[in-house]
Amino acid sequence: MWEYFRRPQPYRWPILAASALPIILILLWANSEERLVEPDRPKVTYISTLAPDRSDEEILASNLANQQRQDERRTQIEAAEQRKRELYRALGAASGMDVETMERQAAAERAREKAKAEAFRKNVLNNRVVPGAADAALRGSD
Repeated sequence: MWEYFRRPQPYRWPILAASALPIILILLWANSEERLVEPDRPKVTYISTLAPDRSDEEILASNLANQQRQDERRTQIEAAEQRKRELYRALGAASGMDVETMERQAAAERAREKAKAEAFRKNVLNNRVVPGAADAALRGSD
């Protein structure tokens, strides 16, 4: 195929120019279009599930109810994890494994993870929120 294109043809260059001309004209026309339109203002949608005229007492009551639900969920999750640990402990004992050593290692790992999460929380509070906020959160005052 290249051999056909490389062969000297009498109208090769005029045909190439005529073929490229419409594309060049369309690109020039599209590039010359200029519209400076101010973008539409964004529509802000506020959370509409909460009443805007709630009192501080209602907000505090809803926060406390939500915290109570979270505590209940956390308690259920911890109970399920404890039950799972008991099942694995029974399985390990039935398999002849040293369950006490494994429990100590798992407890140490959980303590490390908890300490790491607490250090991260303190770091975020101190560096990203308000300097000294972690200490105030531990004291219970600001």
